Amino acid sequence: MLELIVNKNEDLETIVLVENGKMLEHYISTENERKRRLEGNIYIAQVGDIINGMQAAFIDYGEKKKGFIHLKDVLPKVDETKEKIDNTINISKVIKPNQKIMIQIKKDSDFTKGARVSTHISLPGKYIVLMPNTDFITVSQKISSTDIKKELTKFIKTNLPEGFGAIIRTSCEKASFDDMTNDINALLDRWEKIQTRYKQVKTAPKLIWESEGIIEKIITDLSSKDLENIVTNDKEVYKKLSNNYNKSKLKIMYEDKPNLLEKYELEKQIEKLQDRKVWLNCGGFITIDKTEALTAIDVNTGKFTGKKDLESTIFKVNKEATIEIAKQLRLRDIGGIIIIDYIDMADKENKKKIEELLKEEFKSDRAKTQVEGFTKLNLMELTRKHICSHLNG
Repeated sequence: MLELIVNKNEDLETIVLVENGKMLEHYISTENERKRRLEGNIYIAQVGDIINGMQAAFIDYGEKKKGFIHLKDVLPKVDETKEKIDNTINISKVIKPNQKIMIQIKKDSDFTKGARVSTHISLPGKYIVLMPNTDFITVSQKISSTDIKKELTKFIKTNLPEGFGAIIRTSCEKASFDDMTNDINALLDRWEKIQTRYKQVKTAPKLIWESEGIIEKIITDLSSKDLENIVTNDKEVYKKLSNNYNKSKLKIMYEDKPNLLEKYELEKQIEKLQDRKVWLNCGGFITIDKTEALTAIDVNTGKFTGKKDLESTIFKVNKEATIEIAKQLRLRDIGGIIIIDYIDMADKENKKKIEELLKEEFKSDRAKTQVEGFTKLNLMELTRKHICSHLNG
């Protein structure tokens, strides 16, 4: 059974996704951080200084720190993973200083960098992500069946107006055609409202669409995965969710307790996430070190000596470490570039098994992950997108 626990303690809000008492995900934020979370918001913004040497520009969208846009985020998007970028085009030919443009925050600002913004708008729904002004449809990598992919692509393409593309989400696999149609219509209606607001706005910068909060995002993402209960000690959250989801099967409960984390025995689980070292059941361990550039994870045999040959011992530790690493990345919501230094394996087949296992473990992760494989230095390279870019560090 999946439950969402929302605990408010003065300024601190902790959101924990729990399955049968075990924590799967957790997010902690202060009031200031929640106000600072702008990812997904859509603005009428104004182009600032052009940086020709970087094919980029600063964008004023109303915050103190200006956003940053690259040429590839201005030119028409022709594929989900590839943008047709003509390097002979200078960004100053595409946008001009003081020009009014519609942008979406793709990555929140931090202490050193401004927000990354784009003119490529995406509107997430329960079953698809609607992408106006594109004409391609892609399917979630987590849907493995070729036949299902073809069927879903055909259905979505038939039901989308010209000039719209979409990303088909994993939840489509178990959805009815009526459910998907309703989702498409709701997103098209949302886009129409955004366009209407855009036309009405006379001056920039101006917020014209606010993205859903982290709680709503989790509910949307888990709409097909049997999320049953939401428990909170925050009256405002309870009232808001009760109003928004009064027609759903979700059971939303208010508990007048100062610390729900203690009641649901989650405090110790959360405290462990501060540890650099994570022990494995076999006696080995992993260490997790975050830097500004990337996250490095090291796998060690620790106390485990094994009962068979060296290669079997190493494979057992690496296998157990792989499962734990996928779990920890999700629990800690670690994003960006991730490098895993596994214990060296001589058997190429074992390396392949580890890579496949890592991909399999990521199928239960709501975040977008990309496993690049082993490098020449025998390091596993992958990327993961934060569920919530400013929370949990």
